Amino acid sequence: MIRLTAIASLTLLLVLVLYLPAAMPPERFVAQLRSEQLMNERFWGQPHALRILNRMLDLQAGMAGVNPVPSGANAPSPDQVHAAVADEMGRVNQRLFQNVYFRSIDALLALATYRFCALLEWLPALWLIVAALFADGLLTRVIRSMEFKQHNPEVFALHACAAIAVVCGTVLAFVLPIPIDPMVWGSVPLVVAIFVRGSTASYHRRP
Repeated sequence: MIRLTAIASLTLLLVLVLYLPAAMPPERFVAQLRSEQLMNERFWGQPHALRILNRMLDLQAGMAGVNPVPSGANAPSPDQVHAAVADEMGRVNQRLFQNVYFRSIDALLALATYRFCALLEWLPALWLIVAALFADGLLTRVIRSMEFKQHNPEVFALHACAAIAVVCGTVLAFVLPIPIDPMVWGSVPLVVAIFVRGSTASYHRRP
């Protein structure tokens, strides 16, 4: 059940990542990013919103080093490769990676990175609650084992699947070019922590 939930969610994510850039132009994702930047400025204030944007730009700069798209800066010099071959390869590279589809993929990844950074902005305010829920689950598990109470594998599987579904659903939401309230990103760590707490408390432990 847990594997099926993870596989189904990841498959849907792959389908969306491949389909959305073909169905929508890059301007759609850029416009959504700008709209959410304004929403974050109203919700968090300009300093927090700028910090989210700067974190996104830093991540984008870091990912540029592992970008699979060839860069002209890394191409060999004309004295190493015949000029005609180099020109032809440059035109092929231009046609393959500078079309609308690949620009849409870049814009989609920028939007997903921005939303991930918006979620990270909540963690300093929520980490203590998340840690307390996890600790409560561990303590409940220990107490149940000492009382010789049976742990329920169905409850464990249900909470684990729910946690996986919320995480995968959040990743899916990262790539959807629809308005998402900033409060949604704040609720994700709490909901995941609640389900993790339930699965931890119901996981079998020998006394």
